[in-house]
Amino acid sequence: MRRATSPPRPSGCVLSSRCIRPPPRRTRSRSVIGSGRWGDMTPGTPVRSLVLWFPDWPVTALEREAGAAAQRPGTQSAASGKRPGSESDEVAEQRDTGDRPGAGPEARAGTRRGARSGRSPSGGALSGAALPGAASSGAASSGRAVSGAALPGAAGSGAAASGGSPSGAAGSGAAASGGSPSGAEHRSRHPIAVVERNLVVACSASARAEGVRRGQRRRDAQARCPGLTLVDADAARDHRAFAPIVSLIEERAPGVQLVRPGLCALRARGPARYYGGETEAARMLIGALRDAGLDGVRAGIADGPFTAEQAARGGTSADDPVFVVPAGGAAGFLAPLSVAVLDASAMIGAGAAGTKDAADLVGLLARLGVQTLGGFAAMEPDRVRERFGERGVRLHALAAGHDSRPVQPRTPPPELQREVAFEPPLEIADQVAFAMRVTADDFIAGLGAVDLVCTELRVELVGDRGERSERVWLHPGSFDAAAVVDRVRWQLAEDVGTGDAAGRGLRSGVALVRISPETVDAASHHAPALFGGGPEERVHHALSRVQAMLGHRGVLTPAIGGGRWLAERQVLVPWGDRDERDRQATGAGGLAAQRARPWPGSLPDPLPTTVFADPVPVDVRALGGELVDVDERGNVAAVPAFFIESGRRRAIEAWAGPWPVVERGWDAARSRRAYRFQVVDADGSAWLLVCDGDAWTAEATYD
Repeated sequence: MRRATSPPRPSGCVLSSRCIRPPPRRTRSRSVIGSGRWGDMTPGTPVRSLVLWFPDWPVTALEREAGAAAQRPGTQSAASGKRPGSESDEVAEQRDTGDRPGAGPEARAGTRRGARSGRSPSGGALSGAALPGAASSGAASSGRAVSGAALPGAAGSGAAASGGSPSGAAGSGAAASGGSPSGAEHRSRHPIAVVERNLVVACSASARAEGVRRGQRRRDAQARCPGLTLVDADAARDHRAFAPIVSLIEERAPGVQLVRPGLCALRARGPARYYGGETEAARMLIGALRDAGLDGVRAGIADGPFTAEQAARGGTSADDPVFVVPAGGAAGFLAPLSVAVLDASAMIGAGAAGTKDAADLVGLLARLGVQTLGGFAAMEPDRVRERFGERGVRLHALAAGHDSRPVQPRTPPPELQREVAFEPPLEIADQVAFAMRVTADDFIAGLGAVDLVCTELRVELVGDRGERSERVWLHPGSFDAAAVVDRVRWQLAEDVGTGDAAGRGLRSGVALVRISPETVDAASHHAPALFGGGPEERVHHALSRVQAMLGHRGVLTPAIGGGRWLAERQVLVPWGDRDERDRQATGAGGLAAQRARPWPGSLPDPLPTTVFADPVPVDVRALGGELVDVDERGNVAAVPAFFIESGRRRAIEAWAGPWPVVERGWDAARSRRAYRFQVVDADGSAWLLVCDGDAWTAEATYD
């Protein structure tokens, strides 16, 4: 078989053999996108990255939520945290322990062992989803646990409080200062620590001054600081507080990657070219965050996000919050750092599994005598792959400064809220509702563009004098434009002219209306069925139309609440309101929370089916005709034989009781002591009777 050969060139051809060769294929170095799989992470060209680090963000998030709560009408709060410009716990720990150049894992472990050598704690701690509602001096040693959703609303004796809270927010001996929602001023010297899995993950400057450190056990931290307030870590709170910060950064420099709450990264090239340099861009962002009330933010710029993170953590200070690693100098900067930074870094990827593997590798390197990143980078890559696998190769590349993972900008969430400003302010509700029609249509269209519907709507009204009215409205299905306008009208009808000194309600014209979705759902879950939704959908539309004509409380539905007496447990709820949540109108918990409260003397299940709105008077007599009553010790004077109800005499076949119901025993004017009886008459009907002093009434019947 003959092989195919190229045809001979013509004799007159002047092209050389080099000219007719195909051009070499040009290959482009491919940067690895962090997919979370270690096998995909091959070395490439590092990209200049800028990392912003917010030290002790869990504490800052706690303070910011407390500052926002202090600005809401009727909300009480007290302050905690660190002073502006003070050194955070994470910064100081890296200076004092193994996160400094040349310090190994033993240095960090030694510091923690030293922290555990303190005296034993004297009691329990205050813990919760957020800082407790009452932080009194010495409460940490009382052994009780308190949980809450905001910063202290009533600081006890000796506690330091701040924030724009109403009178009574701070107890006796509390020092109060003004607060702001940003959290810059909403700080106090009360020591706070955020704990997770019984370890301190963040603490305030005042707690650090008492000897509290990150990584300490709960009891060790309490031993160092008996007045320490412990708060359970809450990832949702951290993300919720950090989301507006990321949006603020994106306004100055788009393309932000959210690594975790308190740490974000972005490409340095674009901001550097726009603001005139990498350092200038970093200082501009830090200045913008400082204006928003965030002090102590650190910035690191280097080749790759990992090196930039280490530059922000270990190379900055309070006086100089920006550290720039020159291009190509990542390996030299990382060489003296401890291998423990691989365990602490959030840039290694792979989630919790990757963090655990990194911790195992760091411990193994320490046992092998490899203490620094430079020593780890000096190892042969083939030997690292044989011993540690592809994950070890990835960490080896990071230690050598070859961070090929680029910054992965997030897709900013769509702007779903809408607002309308009125100049001059409007004083007639119909005018405001008419002006909201176009905005409501745009609001619903914006949700539909991302395939969402709104099931809970937040309406904020701002008066001309600065007073506010805020409420969350619910819907049995999903809101449309007409329903949004109706909620604005109903809120105006209930709140206009009812303003008080605390800023609740409106006392002047409406200057601003803001609507935002509190809860959204996929539009596919609310799509109409092919043949309609059946009777339930028709009932919903009919009641919604009637409610739109009569007002919010024009259509009511019954629900079961809490209480000792059956009549007070019957609650009428406006149509469409799922009153299982906190009711802002009453300031009390929802119906589920009311039912869950302890109600001594309440009637257990099974409950009667017919409850009289007004108790029916009855007369209970013994066999001899004398009146039956109950003495102070709960003893029945005589055996009930019959009772008279509405002029009809009913013989008692069986009875049980009495069961006491004691209310307000501390108030002589309002106290009440009554006794319940269950009786069965000759017809087989069961009655629930109440003896209150010498008077008998029928509370309900069992049908």
